[in-house]
Amino acid sequence: MRLFYSSIFFYLLSISFVFAQRNAVQGKILDQEQKPIPGVSVIVEGTVRGVQSDQNGAFVIKDLPVGSYALKTSMIGFKTQSLSFSIGKDAVKNLDFVLVEDDIWLESFELMASRGMNGQGRLPEVEDFRINAGRKNEVIHLGEIDANLAMNNSRQIFGRTPGITIWENDGSGIQLGVASRGLSPNRSWEFNVRMNGYDITPDPMGYPEAYFTPPMEVVENIEIIRGASSLQYGPQFGGLLNFVLRKPDPSTRFTAETINTVGSNGLFSTFNYIGGTEGKWDYTAYYQKRRGNGWRDNGFFNTDHAHLEVNYAVSNRLKIGTEMTYMTTESQQPGGLTDAQFAADPSQSIRSRNWFSTPWFIPSLNADYIVSPKTKLNLKAFGSIAERNSVGFTSAITQEDDLGNRQVDRDLYHTFGTELRLSTAYSLFGKEHNLVAGYRFYKGNIDRNQKGVGNAGTDMNFDLVESSYPRDLDFDNVNHAAFVENMFNVTDKLLLTAGLRLENISSNMKGILNTVNGVPQLLTPEQRTRNFALLGFGGEYHLTKTTELYTNFSQAYRPVLISDLTPPATTDVIDANLKDARGYNFDLGYRGNIGDFLNFDASFFYLNYADRIGTITQTAADGTRFQFRTNLGTSVSQGVEAFVEFDPITAFVGNSSIGYIHLFSSLAFVNAEYQDFERTSITNGEIVVSNLAGNRVENAPRKINRYGATYRFKDFSMTWQLSDIGEAFSDATNSVEPNAAATSGLVPAYSVQDLSAGYTLKKKYSLKTGVNNLTDEAYFTRRAGGYPGPGIMPADGRTFYLTFGVKF
Repeated sequence: MRLFYSSIFFYLLSISFVFAQRNAVQGKILDQEQKPIPGVSVIVEGTVRGVQSDQNGAFVIKDLPVGSYALKTSMIGFKTQSLSFSIGKDAVKNLDFVLVEDDIWLESFELMASRGMNGQGRLPEVEDFRINAGRKNEVIHLGEIDANLAMNNSRQIFGRTPGITIWENDGSGIQLGVASRGLSPNRSWEFNVRMNGYDITPDPMGYPEAYFTPPMEVVENIEIIRGASSLQYGPQFGGLLNFVLRKPDPSTRFTAETINTVGSNGLFSTFNYIGGTEGKWDYTAYYQKRRGNGWRDNGFFNTDHAHLEVNYAVSNRLKIGTEMTYMTTESQQPGGLTDAQFAADPSQSIRSRNWFSTPWFIPSLNADYIVSPKTKLNLKAFGSIAERNSVGFTSAITQEDDLGNRQVDRDLYHTFGTELRLSTAYSLFGKEHNLVAGYRFYKGNIDRNQKGVGNAGTDMNFDLVESSYPRDLDFDNVNHAAFVENMFNVTDKLLLTAGLRLENISSNMKGILNTVNGVPQLLTPEQRTRNFALLGFGGEYHLTKTTELYTNFSQAYRPVLISDLTPPATTDVIDANLKDARGYNFDLGYRGNIGDFLNFDASFFYLNYADRIGTITQTAADGTRFQFRTNLGTSVSQGVEAFVEFDPITAFVGNSSIGYIHLFSSLAFVNAEYQDFERTSITNGEIVVSNLAGNRVENAPRKINRYGATYRFKDFSMTWQLSDIGEAFSDATNSVEPNAAATSGLVPAYSVQDLSAGYTLKKKYSLKTGVNNLTDEAYFTRRAGGYPGPGIMPADGRTFYLTFGVKF
């Protein structure tokens, strides 16, 4: 493995020192006071070639073929400029720009310049190969927030994003569990989880659990588009969650950075990055190692991440690139607790032999082709070769570990997908409109092996004592999809969107469901083919230059997953007649900024989820209680989501020589309830009929509020944040009293505080520190029915971290 990382480093280092090509255009970008402007985008119009100005305002674009071109600059806060030029053989053309401030964007530019209100933004109406207009969306700029990025602390990262529920049972930061609007946070599976626009889950239509999460130190932005993303990205109810990694630095041939963190419980993390642009080539690579003992007893994690990206401009119109991402994990799972154990000591653990590992390899290819100045194509091909491995004693937490043979479960994932997208702008009735269309093919295979008999050891070992797995399932999923969406600029203030997505899903499941006394019990082969269409429309009305009303309606769909059809290694029972769920999302909101001191987004949402798949607590004839997974009828989630950030010093004083204070609130009221579902149970030997109508949806707190304050002075910043989350139920029956195994019962409300600070010196050196769970609150967000529980999964108590970084 070390040889692999070393080879990547020296290969990329050699690229960065390729000698200069002969033809080039170069220059400087200055403001009206003749001061250099860094970070300005410089694009050769109608081509794939472009760079950014460096810290001195300088830029150079090498290896341009002989011809005539136009060079365009763009940066928020300044008017776009374009200069025409011609270049001959072996020529170097010098072009300098003097940029003029743009009144239309001046408020946004000043807002950014005040250095504090840029942590939460929004997507442009049209960008690259997608239409974002009319959608509820957020962009989290990780470089602008104070947070424990080394540990992927999701509570801080999503602090400004209203309505996000978080399962905080994985303090290692290996996996992310988030959701919104009454949906399940289980490994973020109600979202379409992507990285740089392509899938990173085992199978979005068959098993969308996000076992892989990139290190937040290399993530530049997190893009969230709520349910209205279904037309362009797939039918998931939750919408899109896309991690945008830091791209190759377009302003220099070579840059390097190292970020190192130490903290509580033996935490050590090192993140190392290189990247740059040279002529037609650009490249980036990172390596991160993170390890620690965890906050709870019997907790340990050791992770390695590596990523490589190389792009090449084949011609002025065609650019191709490749990415490769690799992750290995070694994680000891402390297991669940009963309510009594949690009350006594939430950091304790009575499971010492449970281990988890997810080796993950994700290769991808990307190609951009410019057909004309207004029409372009993008092709992505991607796949994964990955595993999900666990070993341990997984019986109910009330059963003592007998220190005998452990259970081994292993999933193998092999997937391949490709997406072709077209984006074009055209004129009609004197207005320019935008159209985006695409086709997607995806094929996934999941080889699920469970209930294997492992050894009686204590280490991470997935070897079998017996030769085969009692459960051996094979799941194949093939997905074809096509979509088209158009944005109509009706007037200068009003725009409308409309689109259609066609889906074809073919699923095949076969194998051995169980083995009894050495006799395999074959699963009746199940084949399902679905064809359906999704419709959507939306709109925006610009009340002012910086504020707008928006609305959208979009249908959604969730096929039965392999995890729905196979129970975890506990007492869950699966309904043999499970069917797919379908429904729709609706949003109506108002957003924008007022001056350079107030940023806001407030909206009403309505989510209809028919034939929702979930679990209810049932009582068997012998009086024992068990979890039953079935279609629970229709649930409706409705409520309000609001975000506001206010800078009182800028509002009342203006420019400040002592820094700025920014106050933010992220508020959500979520009323997620079941509409109608009749159920029967046995009480004292008698059949009792009841109905879920009016019951709250599990894992859906009604109150999701987060508050914070950030103080910034020059290169120093400090942020305090309070998360105030309401109570939730762990099952659809809304059981308040916990069962003995602690898999059902109330999840109490909680409040937790975080404090982080950072300082940057000469834009090269950075020092960050913080305390998570400042007051050492004891709380939990999840009752697990299976692995990594079962039982209560406590959140981490108070932890500290210290980070030092250097850029070269």
